[in-house]
Amino acid sequence: MSLHVPLKVVVVGHGMVGSRFADELVRRSPDAFDVTVLGAEPYEPYNRVLLSDVVAGRTEIASIGMPEVVGEHVTVLRGVTAVAVDRRACSVTDESGAVHPYDHLVLATGSRSRVFPMPGLVDDAGRIELPGGVHALRDLDDAREIVAATVNSTRAVVVGGGVLGVEAAHGLASRGLRVTLVDPSSAPMNRQLDVDAGAVLAAGLAASGVDVRCGVRPTEVLVAGGRAVGVRVDGAAGSEVVAAGLVVLTTGTVPRVDLARDAGLEVDRGVVVGHDLASPTDPRVFAIGDCAQPPEGSRGLVAEGWDQARRLADRLAGMVAARAAAAQRPDGPREHLRLPGTEERPSMAVRLGTLLATRAATEAGIDTRGTDVVKVKAGPLSVVSMGACGTGRAPVEGERAVRLHDPAGGRFVEAVVAGGVLVGATCVGDAQVAADLTAAYTRRTPTPVDPAFLLLTAVMPSAEPASSPEHMPDDATVCRCNGVTKHDITACWDAGARTAGDIAAATRATTGCGGCKDAVCGLAEWLGATRGDDAPEPAVPAGATAR
Repeated sequence: MSLHVPLKVVVVGHGMVGSRFADELVRRSPDAFDVTVLGAEPYEPYNRVLLSDVVAGRTEIASIGMPEVVGEHVTVLRGVTAVAVDRRACSVTDESGAVHPYDHLVLATGSRSRVFPMPGLVDDAGRIELPGGVHALRDLDDAREIVAATVNSTRAVVVGGGVLGVEAAHGLASRGLRVTLVDPSSAPMNRQLDVDAGAVLAAGLAASGVDVRCGVRPTEVLVAGGRAVGVRVDGAAGSEVVAAGLVVLTTGTVPRVDLARDAGLEVDRGVVVGHDLASPTDPRVFAIGDCAQPPEGSRGLVAEGWDQARRLADRLAGMVAARAAAAQRPDGPREHLRLPGTEERPSMAVRLGTLLATRAATEAGIDTRGTDVVKVKAGPLSVVSMGACGTGRAPVEGERAVRLHDPAGGRFVEAVVAGGVLVGATCVGDAQVAADLTAAYTRRTPTPVDPAFLLLTAVMPSAEPASSPEHMPDDATVCRCNGVTKHDITACWDAGARTAGDIAAATRATTGCGGCKDAVCGLAEWLGATRGDDAPEPAVPAGATAR
């Protein structure tokens, strides 16, 4: 008889990806891992994706909290910053001097806001120092400060026209501020949209009260009495000053790699990892989320980080299962203990204990389709892009692109097809077509012979509004961020969930972009009306943990 010793896993980072990874481990085997999570922020995990909704006033701060990971072998330390990693001793030291030993270390340190050192944002020594009224938008404290600043500010400038910049500008305008969006690119969301699509988005923003200034570069933040009073911009027409009492910086992010670099791990822009998410410098150390730099690259999307969390949890669970199977024999593993990847079928012990990875590596790398869908949260403005899209995209042999460009109607739709499936799409101004294209892209639905039908015609059933859930097929996806279907929610209800919060805790629906919240609440109400309490005694859903 062998003594079971949990595998010690230390997770540095308690954000959306770090907390999700810890939860994935607990859901697989609550007794197989001894998990310690170090989080620099003093808060419970929260949905960073919804910070722009907080700025817009559509969501309260209290509503973006996410369930904490709990378990007998889980320790979550909030407000504790890791300061050093000793790879020789396999330990992490935090700012208080406490030492946390590990068998495996997972870095989920995320990223910080990138602030360009322009005049007005640096002190005499050249260090970044933001004056009053200037805020980056990256964490909960930033969102709180921006919301507070809107009380006494009537004019705002948002610097940076990416996804976050568009969402922040639209949100501030919805609060009644006069907003100017400044970006040096020819159109907003340059990484996801080409010039034509960006122009349709710019027109939609203008209709919402945002003055879009593309093709101009901010060169200085003007400060008087320690507070920002405007932003100087240079463009083809020369230099001008845009007055503002609030300046929001959304100029991208920089991965947090200091801890990894100081530990001697290979670092480029992010922490370099392989397809298995392990550092080539030390196989006991992994990196996931914004701080990681895998071979396939990183887009900084939460779905990508969550997919990495699932894959890494599967990998560690497989290692534990293989170790447990080997420990059952006094002389170690024998020929019949075959692991996945060998020419023969894996042994029963390994197959029973190992969860298949959600996305396995191939010669072409990791298939990231479905983790690269970008959806803008800007009220009635609908902007979605995925796969092959954006300015500067090089055409690939075998691809065929069709587009509908309707600036007068506020619509732009492009679909890129190859090999009989959708490999990319851009949709501005048509939420229904965007939903259909997203479903076709993520599910690899065969495309029509004439791909032009993709631009207007629904290609497959999508989730019906929550007001008519009886018409929804069981496999209709309700939460695309987490792949939750109507069947999953119904099963969750039958297992004892009775509120949208219970459903979110068991399935994670609504914890992504938040766009499915109304549908989930509607399903919960419908199930309550049609099934009432005639369900089995409450039980923990399969794959979930009690909370």
